[in-house]
Order: sequence, then structure tokens, then C-alpha cells
Amino acid sequence: MMKSIVNENLVSFKVMEQKIFDYVCELGRLITQQVLENYDKELAQSRDKKIYQGKGKRKTSIKTVYGEVEYNRTVYRTKTEQGETAYVYLLDKAMQMDKIGLISTNLAEKIAMTVTEAPYRVTAETISSTCGQTISSGGVWNMMQRLGERISEEEKHAVKEMNADQTKGEKIIPVLFEEMDGVWLHMQDSNHKKMKKQEMKVFTMYEGWDAEKEKQNRSTLVGKTMLAGMESSTEFHEKREALIERKYNVDEIGQRILNGDGGSWIKEPYDPDTIFQLDRYHIYQEILRKIGDKEAQKEARELFEAEKIEELLEFITVYADSVETPDGKDKRSKNARELHTYLKNNREGLLPYQKQGKKIPEPREGILYKNMGVQESQNCTVITMRMKHRRMRWSKEGANNLAKVVYRKENKELCSTIERYTDGLIFTAQMKEIVETLSAAKAPTKDGKGNRYVDLIGKHVALLDAATTASRKVFRDAFIR
Repeated sequence: MMKSIVNENLVSFKVMEQKIFDYVCELGRLITQQVLENYDKELAQSRDKKIYQGKGKRKTSIKTVYGEVEYNRTVYRTKTEQGETAYVYLLDKAMQMDKIGLISTNLAEKIAMTVTEAPYRVTAETISSTCGQTISSGGVWNMMQRLGERISEEEKHAVKEMNADQTKGEKIIPVLFEEMDGVWLHMQDSNHKKMKKQEMKVFTMYEGWDAEKEKQNRSTLVGKTMLAGMESSTEFHEKREALIERKYNVDEIGQRILNGDGGSWIKEPYDPDTIFQLDRYHIYQEILRKIGDKEAQKEARELFEAEKIEELLEFITVYADSVETPDGKDKRSKNARELHTYLKNNREGLLPYQKQGKKIPEPREGILYKNMGVQESQNCTVITMRMKHRRMRWSKEGANNLAKVVYRKENKELCSTIERYTDGLIFTAQMKEIVETLSAAKAPTKDGKGNRYVDLIGKHVALLDAATTASRKVFRDAFIR
């Protein structure tokens, strides 16, 4: 008997969960439709009819976390400042949806947070399986391009503010640590044909290390802020400096310290007062690349670690002489001399910044100063793992746009950035009223005052004001559709 009941009347929890999810999503779409259309009516009633002439309604849709919501809104004819005829949607303006498309803030955040970790195709599949709608990889890509372009515009605006002496950085710090490096990406043209690699520039700045976290054997940067992009070195440095000036009072920074691989594009824009340190990872990497003999590698590393710089340079010269042969195919001597030139050209940065003879201002309370060299790990976790694996190839614009989204996430600024481009006044102005209405939908109307949301929605959605038995019927119907 029990077996028969189970077989005939029950479903798995998985099926039940999906049915309920689908129903709730449908309900959310209906409510949203009614709220948007009602808000459009309010805008129509309050508009200046001399400026905005109604020309009927047009259907559109907005993508949300519970599916795509179709709704009608009014189109208006108006005049531009130049006297030209234009057609506008007041609802779209109020919702600020003209910036990155008709997509809700919550959905945009989910897509952006997912795409920083996974390819566009995987992101589309994840969003489609967890939200009440389907989105294509192309749709995800389009949204990220528009978002990345908006962030680039913000960066350019910050540069203009800096050049006009309008920056507002107020924070005062004794030392600013700066690190830069490049990440080489595989490229393709608009026809998906392979191209030469191009370098993405990546910048990280911070104020030091958290002293309390160090006691717990956790190395944590204080005030870490990143910047990344495919710009020219000149444009990238302008954006880098604008980023610094927006956050800090640059005139009050006691000392700026730069860590990098010695590339001219990294060092040249800095003034002579900046302490330059050649990145330790790149030094070891060059020793391994340019010296093939294991024992010679070991000797060179030991001399460097002992900070015997002159002895190191002399050792490399001696090694280069010792392996030199007339054989043109033997590159050992040539490689060793290239290493010597690389280290000699960056001679001032071979010692750690603490040992270069300059007095470093004391750190603020709660902050430690340690050896620099975090950029390589930042490259790996923020850029490389997302953009260099799985045989990925990029257009310059596509790589640049995704880089903007990725670094904003790392700076914990991605959600606030998206809100500036998607969040409209309808939700902030009316959500409290909507929530209160829905939570008290069964409350009787008092003093002859009804509520437009209950009146409107109640005609279509029985669940909101129905008795328990009716609600059960709705859920039962959901399972047999």
C-alpha cells in the first residue's frame, strides 16, 4: 500500500524544488511587470506634457534573476537642445537602463562575478541553470564589453580630473608601495586569426602589511588597489597616477617605492626620488634562463642572496668567458652576457629597498614593512588563471574590457560599479512600499484608502491574498502543468 502511494502521489524533492522555483520565478516576473507598468503610468501623469508628447506604448523586456520580464512602456516625442526631434522612454531614463542594457543590478552582479572566474560559455550555463531565464554566451560577452567600456570611461575621466587639479585624494600615508608587471596574452583578430602575443599591464599599490595578521602567519596587504589594461604605457601610467591621486594626498606621501622587472615602460615615468627595486622573482628567473650550468646557477643565486653584487657581476663575466666558443650555435656565453647587462642596467635596484641608503618613514600603527614582490602572485590569481589557460585567445578590446571587470572585483569595487550603471530610482523610491504591501496583502483597507499595488496585482495573482486552501491549489496545479 505504502509503495503504491509513493509511486502514484509523490515526487522527488529535486522535482518539487524545481517546480516551486519555477513558480516563484513566474510570480516574481508578474509582480515586476505590474510594478514597472504602473510606474510608467505615474511618469506619464507627472510629465511636462508640453515637452513630452505621448506616442503610444512599446513592448520591451528586462533580464532579472528570476527571468526575463516583458512589459509595456510609453514612448514620447520631444526636442533636443539643438531643436531636433527625438523619441525617449521616461521609464528607461528613470531606471538608468540606457547604460549597459536592460538588465537588473542583481543579475548583472551575478554575471560579472561569475565571468571573472569562468569562461563566457560556462558563465552563461551557470546563470541559465540558477536563474529563471536563459542567457547565451554572446549575451554575457556583450554585457562585459559594455561594462568594461564604462569602466575605461571612468578611468579617462579620472585622468582629466587629475590634469585639471581636481583630484580629491585626502588619505595621508608615510610610504606607498607600488609594483608593476606585464602578462603576455595570446591574441586574435576580428576574424579569429592568430596574432602575436600582446602585453597586459598590471599594477598593484598598497600601504604595507597587516601587523596583526602577520602574528597569525597570514600575509595581508593593507590598502591593496589594482589596475589592469591593454593601454599604451603612457595612457596606463596616466590612469595609474590618477588612481593614486584619487585615493591619497600625493604631496604628503613620505616615500614611494617601486618594484618591477626593470622594463623601461615601468621605470621611466617615475621621478628620481622614487626608490626602485628590481623584482626578486624576475632576477631568479633570468639566472635560470641565462645560465644553463646547475652549479653556476647555484653560485649566482648565493652571491645575489648574500647581496654581494659586485662579486655576482664579476662571476657572470668570468662564467661567460669560460663557456665562450667559436660555435655559433652555442648560446651560453651570449646568454650570460645578456644577464650581466640586465643586472648592470638595474644596478641600483639589486639591493632591497631597505638597504639602498635612504631613510624610510616609520610605518603607521598596525602596519609592517616587509620585502616586496607580490605582483607575480597578483598576476596569477587575478589575471593569469582567468585569461591565459585553456588555449584562450583575445582581441585587444575584449581582453581590456574583461581586465577592467576583473581588477574592479579584486578591489572590491565591482558591485558598486555595476550599481552606478544599472540601479534606477524605481526600486529605491518604491521598494519599501511594495514590500510592506506584499507582506500585509490580507490587511483590510482603512479609511477608504486602497493600495494600487494590491489592487493591481491581486487581480492576477491569487496567492497574495488567497486563503490557505487556494494557495495549496496553486502549488498543486504547478505540479501537474
